[in-house]
Amino acid sequence: MVGAYVAGGRTVAAERGWDWIAAAWALFKKDPGVWIALIVVMLLIYIVLTLIPLLGSLASFILGPAFGAGLVAGARAQDQGGALRVGHLFAGFRDKLGPLVVVGILYLVASVAIALVVGVSSGVGLFSMFDGTTPASLPPGAIFTLLIALLIMAGLMVPVMMAVWFAPALVMFDGKDAVAAMKESFSGCLRNIVPFLIYSVVLLVFSVLASIPFGLGWLVLGPVLAASVYTSYKDIFTAA
Repeated sequence: MVGAYVAGGRTVAAERGWDWIAAAWALFKKDPGVWIALIVVMLLIYIVLTLIPLLGSLASFILGPAFGAGLVAGARAQDQGGALRVGHLFAGFRDKLGPLVVVGILYLVASVAIALVVGVSSGVGLFSMFDGTTPASLPPGAIFTLLIALLIMAGLMVPVMMAVWFAPALVMFDGKDAVAAMKESFSGCLRNIVPFLIYSVVLLVFSVLASIPFGLGWLVLGPVLAASVYTSYKDIFTAA
């Protein structure tokens, strides 16, 4: 049974950041083959999209929340005793596609706006990332400017990611429209900064370890990360 929806999300204890990962691992262990297949299929779709100039990159942003909704739908079905299927990946396309696409568009617009603002304020340094210029060919001053610009961009993107993190689940499970879902997602993340900090540090360590054996560890960490979006959503947005 799923608890009642908690508007704005509830504040949970700091150690819950680790518990989200542990619960996600438990879901992965129930059916690792299907979880890996889900991630591989999604990866292949994104690879195909990258082959389409410009439109593919735009589609990756816009359709990302729909794929995210499918992943959390699969995790929820499994958590409730059902079977996880590869078809869950496309659940967001079958239901709630409209608001999920709007979430993707808002995510894209915010990301582009931040890139433009940081790029204009920092000058050519930032845009050298996109014109084939290698860091080694840049003068020391330009490298420093580029690093500062990247740090500022990362900092500005944090609130955007907070608004997007739970939005697919809130659209899919709670019938929120795009804007309401993003507001609720931001609120839920803001109320749980400490557990999210623990969660992020643990995942950072795991991501380094997963990348060492030719990145093969991501076949496990990728599904666990996807399932942890659901486990954290369940913890924060449903009554205990």
